[in-house]
Amino acid sequence: MRGQGRGRRLAPALLGLLLLGPGAGAEPVVEGRTLRDEDGGTVRWERTFPAAWGELSVPATLGGTVYLGVGPVVYAFGSQGQTLARYDLPAPVSALDSSGGTLRVSVRGDGYEERFTLTPAPGGGGVQERVVFPPDPWVTGWLRRAAALPSAETLAEAVAADPLNPFLALREARVTRGDRPAQLRAVRRALAAELPFPAWVQLAADLDALGFPAAANVALDRARRDAAARGYDPEVRVSRRALEAYGNPSGYVGTLLAQGRLARADVWLRYLREVHPRFEGSDALYARYASLLEAQGRGGEAEEWRQFRRSLRTGTLYNLGPQAPDLVRAATRTLTLALAVALVAALLALAARAWRAQGDDLRSLGGRWRSWRRPLLRLRYAAVLYATWTERLGLAVLAAGLALALAAWGWANGTAARLQEPALNAGTYGGGWGAARLGDLGLRPGPDAALLFGLAAQLDGDDTAARLRYAQAAEDPCARNNLAVIAQARGDAPQAREGYRAALAARPDLAAAAYNLGLNPGTPGTAFQRALRPGQPRLCFPNDRSLARAVQGDLGVTLARLAREPLAAGQTLGSPRLGGAFLGALLLVGVLALSLVVPRPAGAAQQGRPALFRLAALGLPGAALLDSPWGGVLLLAWGTAAAALLPLAGVTRFAPPLNLADPAVRAAVLTLLAATYGLNTLAFVGAELRHARARRRAALAR
Repeated sequence: MRGQGRGRRLAPALLGLLLLGPGAGAEPVVEGRTLRDEDGGTVRWERTFPAAWGELSVPATLGGTVYLGVGPVVYAFGSQGQTLARYDLPAPVSALDSSGGTLRVSVRGDGYEERFTLTPAPGGGGVQERVVFPPDPWVTGWLRRAAALPSAETLAEAVAADPLNPFLALREARVTRGDRPAQLRAVRRALAAELPFPAWVQLAADLDALGFPAAANVALDRARRDAAARGYDPEVRVSRRALEAYGNPSGYVGTLLAQGRLARADVWLRYLREVHPRFEGSDALYARYASLLEAQGRGGEAEEWRQFRRSLRTGTLYNLGPQAPDLVRAATRTLTLALAVALVAALLALAARAWRAQGDDLRSLGGRWRSWRRPLLRLRYAAVLYATWTERLGLAVLAAGLALALAAWGWANGTAARLQEPALNAGTYGGGWGAARLGDLGLRPGPDAALLFGLAAQLDGDDTAARLRYAQAAEDPCARNNLAVIAQARGDAPQAREGYRAALAARPDLAAAAYNLGLNPGTPGTAFQRALRPGQPRLCFPNDRSLARAVQGDLGVTLARLAREPLAAGQTLGSPRLGGAFLGALLLVGVLALSLVVPRPAGAAQQGRPALFRLAALGLPGAALLDSPWGGVLLLAWGTAAAALLPLAGVTRFAPPLNLADPAVRAAVLTLLAATYGLNTLAFVGAELRHARARRRAALAR
């Protein structure tokens, strides 16, 4: 039986030898962290890999070349163990398959698996399918980390064993710092490498630090071209976390600016401006650079960067710029607080005016507190009912505004949070990681979600799936443009041109369609396309407004859902606490609306203007003037000013979308607050005079 089993194992090996020629009988095996190539029991060569490199796959052999997955890369080794090629992949390698004469590799990430076809070595290193790198530093920084592991004593041996890792060459250049020719040779070897764009960015930073700015410029240019070839696009936002995984160019710019190296910072900023202009924190970094330029007397360049900042506002939420979600959230928070302050102030003022008359009316029920033993009768004498019908209407309007503001706050919270989802902030769409994360978002069915899924499929080369998705958004101009791109790729130029025209007619500001029709729109995306993807049609990417509709829906959608299912406010608004506040506001609206049909108590005519009410009328501008619409406006203006100034008192939870550290902004808010008190004082004096005249007339009439 043992002999039969051995014969079965030898048969495939003999067949492989006949088919593939000499060397096919070699049997690579992995023992622990060592790859050993054996031939008939004789060890031909072996390589040991550090544990920090990641898990090793089962090796595969094709054409006498041994392939091994090490972490997120595949290495190809020749007959003597020399490194022939390296394949950079987006996740740890799980399996290699060389059956059928084709080298296939499977990678497995968090919740997804992808398969790629590799170009066999020699002359390999290429992956036939599109490789999209997730914003994972363990993957994108693998080469740099691997080069940092060998000690100074074993560096030369590591360079000889892995000549394809350019970071090892740069370590060698640092060691030979006094030998300029040797450094130049090491730099040339580094630039001869084939790298994905995150590694090129990391290499550029290292070259800059080593004192080779021209070589760093070459590395950045190659990073641009590789990112463009992989489908990364300036129209897609990039989070700070993703940018750190892609080489952290913005962090390096901050270092350069702190060192006063504006010439080098300009090179790196232009890389960001061309490839990732919408990165998280871009607005502040561009503003900082413009200020530094202006301080050096370079006002023209500073204005150019400020104009570029302004151009990035187009397509954002309400055209407020990259920080729009946070600004909208802060504005809705401040509005909610302003309405709550105004409503509480009005209720306090009206309760102060009704206090004495209410106490007189409640004596027959046992007094102010004992009367609660008969709650239905007690409610008939609620302080709100002593107000006039107009005042009660003003209170109901304020309460309705508070409910709407709470709903808007919940919508803004949800939109701001979901727009930060990694799948929407990685610089591109598609790939195994992106598809898995996009599927986890639970996007709202509609044209905007269909556009996202269609783009991901189209970028991955699956035009059939893309067309099916775009069919669900047939009236969307972006989808029309992208369908026309598919038609152009099929060679149907007339249909493509018709699609571009229809898209541009439906949305005259659609830069992608204008570019495809031969026009020259001056946007970052079209400039990127012209420079780095010449001759290719321009895809249309969703802007922030489209993404907000896909992930959360418009504010109107949120309000409609709350109208249908108000008890689900906690889930709809994303927070049980906010949902509870919304339900409380709705209950208050209902109570105040009901009060509009309840007659005033008999003692309401005798309530007058007691001292406590006068104090509230002076201290709470507009609270005692709800009989007039202008009183409501004054009350809301005072509430807004008070809410905006709360951060100065240490209450930062409701910080407004204003820079109170700016003296001009702070002065404007204080001026508004002072104006409300001034107008309220004038109105108070007039009301007192009218009240005095009315009392005199009543006394004369008696």
